[in-house]
Amino acid sequence: MTTQMLNEEERMLQRLVRDFADRELAPRAQEVDEKEEFSWENWEGLSQLGLTGIGIDSKYGGSGGGYRQTVIAASETARGDVSASTTLIAHLSLGTSTIYRFGNEEQKQRLVPQLASGKGVAAWALTEPGGGSDAAALQTTATEKDGTYFLNGSKVFITNAEVAESIVVFATMDRSKGNKGISAFVVPKGSPGLQINPQKGKMGIRGSGTNEVIFENTPVPANNLIGEEGQGFKYAMDILDTSRIVVAAQCVGIGQAALEHSIRYAQQRETFGKPIANHQAIQFMIADMATQVHASRSITMEAATLKDENMPFHTEASMAKLLASEMCVNVSSQAIQVHGGYGYFKEAPVERLFRDARVTTIYEGTSEVQRLVIARHVLNEYSN
Repeated sequence: MTTQMLNEEERMLQRLVRDFADRELAPRAQEVDEKEEFSWENWEGLSQLGLTGIGIDSKYGGSGGGYRQTVIAASETARGDVSASTTLIAHLSLGTSTIYRFGNEEQKQRLVPQLASGKGVAAWALTEPGGGSDAAALQTTATEKDGTYFLNGSKVFITNAEVAESIVVFATMDRSKGNKGISAFVVPKGSPGLQINPQKGKMGIRGSGTNEVIFENTPVPANNLIGEEGQGFKYAMDILDTSRIVVAAQCVGIGQAALEHSIRYAQQRETFGKPIANHQAIQFMIADMATQVHASRSITMEAATLKDENMPFHTEASMAKLLASEMCVNVSSQAIQVHGGYGYFKEAPVERLFRDARVTTIYEGTSEVQRLVIARHVLNEYSN
């Protein structure tokens, strides 16, 4: 992230996270990818830096700051290891943020400090086998009886579920009401009827656990209902709007890493008696990559700034997510081209970055969904 965009405090945060990423995350990234296991070592490091509670008020055990700080943390973490950043984003921007923003005071006092400190991991369960982008069509049910809610159904592609202390779950209490029948709940680790099955074999981001979560008459006490009944869909959409800014930051980190690896390789690799960085074809690729990364970083910081200043940000968040996700797929692909045959093998970090990048145009709102959101806003703006 260019320092011109940051104040001194933000630059200090950037240096802190970048140093950690270079020293701890990047050297382990290939091993984490090959093992396809959650890295507690990475998690401990994120916790010790206070990143698991960034954006959360110190009153609840957090590190404070806003979305600009969260963007810096997510970007620099992804630059070192994309799996670590995915774990962090799902924990912080999805799970913990839902409780922090929409839970009552008792819930925030009881649940958030453990999560913000990193002593517990959060997960966020919305997606189901029968629906991804159509979040309102979920089938998991919540039935209230004598002050307890009982959940039945299943979720898929849930990050962190197997290690989570708290899982934020969205379920319908009345399908006839559509999205107005959906509520949000906190399901603790080890709840009766809660079954978590690992989903292995991902193309990329393999060091971040992905799970199927099944509920069979899983009891949830009334004090674990988040906010009001019937408001769960609204909460989920609000969370996704803000989390898209953080996912865009992750994409910026991927693109930055791919660019830096390409520059170093181009300066060292020689053909025809000179470094390939001296060849115009390589220079053009590097120029395009750097321009795309910079543009994505700029709009991501703009969206974060708008959010921090309580100004309308939803369209900019979708623009940032669309531009940055498609950027990192393209830039990581170009990085392999710069590396030539060497970039096609696992020993090259750009091979892993290319695999990690591909899902970013799919999760937390596909590129097609982002285009719909942007088009609706633009068309409405010019129809008045």
